[in-house]
Amino acid sequence: MGYGAESSDAPGVWRELGALVDEVQQARAAVAAAQAHEAAVLARAVDLVEARSGERRAQGVVFGNDLPLREVSAELGAAMRVGDRTVQRRIDDAHTLVTRFAATFDAWRQGRVDRQHVMTILDEGVVLADDAAREEYEWLVLAVAEVESAGRMREIARVIAARIDPEASARRRTAALRGRDVRAIDLDDGMARLLADLPAPLVHGIMDRLNEFARTAQDAQRSEDDPAGDAEPPRTLGEIRADVFADLLLTSTPTGHHDAAGDVLTGIRGHVNITIPLRTAAGLDEEPALLSGYGPVDTGLVRCLMANAPAWNVLMVDIATGAPVAVSRYRPSPELRRFVDLRDERCRFPGCTMKPWRCDADHTFDAAYGGSTSVENLANLCRRHHVLKHSSPWRVEQVGGGRLRWTSPTGRVHDDHIPATLRFVPTRDRLPEPRPARDGDPPPF
Repeated sequence: MGYGAESSDAPGVWRELGALVDEVQQARAAVAAAQAHEAAVLARAVDLVEARSGERRAQGVVFGNDLPLREVSAELGAAMRVGDRTVQRRIDDAHTLVTRFAATFDAWRQGRVDRQHVMTILDEGVVLADDAAREEYEWLVLAVAEVESAGRMREIARVIAARIDPEASARRRTAALRGRDVRAIDLDDGMARLLADLPAPLVHGIMDRLNEFARTAQDAQRSEDDPAGDAEPPRTLGEIRADVFADLLLTSTPTGHHDAAGDVLTGIRGHVNITIPLRTAAGLDEEPALLSGYGPVDTGLVRCLMANAPAWNVLMVDIATGAPVAVSRYRPSPELRRFVDLRDERCRFPGCTMKPWRCDADHTFDAAYGGSTSVENLANLCRRHHVLKHSSPWRVEQVGGGRLRWTSPTGRVHDDHIPATLRFVPTRDRLPEPRPARDGDPPPF
């Protein structure tokens, strides 16, 4: 728990902050309702396009089949002061939303979710062609959207869609894989940008390795700083990361342009956290493998990574909720920390996505006051939110099933769930009954 000191006027500040939060929530709900109304209006433009196409066919015009769409988009774009191509995309998204994701549209119109949530639901659910599968996906993912940020929700929505229809998700990933490429874009001032589209496990592994290189080189840089201050300003972590990237591609030797760190850098390897069902690992099933913080990834690639991994974990989950319950490993290592990392997958402050290996395993109830070092009293917190917990009026407790209940200085309660329970897809006989929105329900912002 946090034990920060409060000033004498803090209660008044928290009351004002609470009122401010209420106003922000009401404003965001109103904005969401207005945006949903705009989407409904744009969806009607499809009818105008079809009517205009009918007029052209009746007149015997057989060329420029997309001209009616361009005409309507140009008219709307001029009025909205945006490009007609942008309007075309908005019309398409709006029509898809209204006709294929009715439950999501209703939630948006009622102010229960915002535009980012809606676009995430569309992006990840459009792969589902079957109406029943899409309806199941909506009920599950909307329950997540009302308790999670849009940033966190994307990975969960991606997993839910993949588990509902693994074949459709696999086809989408296979098609995307054919688009892998590396491109160079010229910038100003003697700079250029290198872009690489690669399978997500490889990209996350590359970034983790570059970060490790950069931090090690940065430590060496600090130890050799000029005490007189005559040297150039020290390089930032991003600058060193770019230097190491160039070293690896051009020389195969990661020095980060800093020879003193070279011997240390050569021993660094990338780190990713991937969960794969046992039957999928054995090639007997195609239930998706999950990259922590991203979602479903190519199972063939994961099997190759497994074959070369020095060790791997066996994670046991509750078949009713998907929550991790135990972990073991073929090679000895600290069991408790490994279980917490696999369970949490990220920092456990609401909305934070920091990876577990960049977090502290924090005692929810402080060990100095008798808190136990156990699964029920440990959770990953990044340094920023670890400090916030201990040095501010924020409070947190564990309420079972890995769920953390945070209480803000204004008295608001925010539950943070472990990802496995949010993206779990129950069998159809366990699906929850849809809950209609009630008057007075607060928006989830």
